[in-house]
Amino acid sequence: MPCQPADVLAWIDRQQDRLLETVRAWAAISSWSLDPDGLAAMHRAASEAFAALGPVERLPGGTRATIGDDGRETTMPLGDGLRVCGGRAGGPRVLLGIHMDTVYPPGSEPTRVERSADGRILRGPGVADAKGGLAVMLVALEAFERFRPAEPLAWEVFVNADEEAGSPGWAPLFAEAAGRHDAGLLFEPALDEAGTLAGDRMGSGNFTVVVRGRAAHAGRQFASGRNAVAAAARLAGCCDQLNASGRDLTVNVAALHGGAAFNVVPDLAIVDVNVRAATPADAAWTTSRLAAIATAAADGDGLTATLHGGFHSPPKPLDLSTQLLLDHAATCGAELGLAIAAAATGGACDGNRLAAAGLPNLDSLGVRGGGIHSPEEYLLVESLAERAKLTALLLAGLADGSLAWPRRDAAGGREAWPCS
Repeated sequence: MPCQPADVLAWIDRQQDRLLETVRAWAAISSWSLDPDGLAAMHRAASEAFAALGPVERLPGGTRATIGDDGRETTMPLGDGLRVCGGRAGGPRVLLGIHMDTVYPPGSEPTRVERSADGRILRGPGVADAKGGLAVMLVALEAFERFRPAEPLAWEVFVNADEEAGSPGWAPLFAEAAGRHDAGLLFEPALDEAGTLAGDRMGSGNFTVVVRGRAAHAGRQFASGRNAVAAAARLAGCCDQLNASGRDLTVNVAALHGGAAFNVVPDLAIVDVNVRAATPADAAWTTSRLAAIATAAADGDGLTATLHGGFHSPPKPLDLSTQLLLDHAATCGAELGLAIAAAATGGACDGNRLAAAGLPNLDSLGVRGGGIHSPEEYLLVESLAERAKLTALLLAGLADGSLAWPRRDAAGGREAWPCS
């Protein structure tokens, strides 16, 4: 297959309307990470679409540990994902993936999926992050299979339902998959409207501190109480001060809740904290500081503080292999008249987990747009076919060798292929 196969690109251009309507339909399905009914509906829709590529395998989502309102750890089920395999063995092995869950709980997401008057923009929950990317991945693979090059390339699709929760159920599956592939392509949205790809990615960690005190009547026995909410507020302030450490990190005190009646000294408070760190050293330092802050909050006279959680996405520094993939994307972009650049970002995704497990990957091949995780989320309609064409060229180049890529053979430790 030549570097710019006109028949492939023309076919993808003809799918533009279908791409748009597919994203419209998927965005109308509420699929919050912790909503089993919505995820089941989205799983059915995605499975029906991807069945055109081959048999769809349901992969169980597992469970997620969480801290309840009572301060106790509990587990809750996660939505199932899917896998599809295709291509031909004997060449590079490529993992393609993206999630189908969103950050919008039922009833809180933007209520409409609508196109702007000029037709340029589609707004709605998850249109960019990442149902637009899911559609891009689907059509790019359809094009690759329809106009398959003579040279072999095997591919495997992962669609998970827990990425917005940190992929607690799928993290082991990603780690396992990293060992049997040569490269990964993920379809998180581009960093901006220009289509910038992610270079360095910060790691992300979620922490919860459960503060327990002693209840008492706020008027008659105030002095005998131990106010968990006040202690939690002091603790939250200490966490926020870590932002002044001079290290390349952010510490976001995301929530503080506890207490009940005005006349009761509260005996329970919960503090939720998200941390972003650029390096493993910064991640380890912040984790140790949070543990020290929790220890210091205990007064030995009825106040305790227990730290839960950790880093679910390790930092993803830009290494030589990822830079090579970025260079290949720029080469393919130039064939389409696109200037593809890369930049560092504080966002984390499944690409962090794959990189930590040893798989080089591009993780922002999804649509151009913005406003993700907000009521203003949108995608640029023209980017649907555009990013599908970019991906098809990447796959073709990896298959025919025009985009050179080192393969891991069995002696190099690559795991057995499960999709034959």
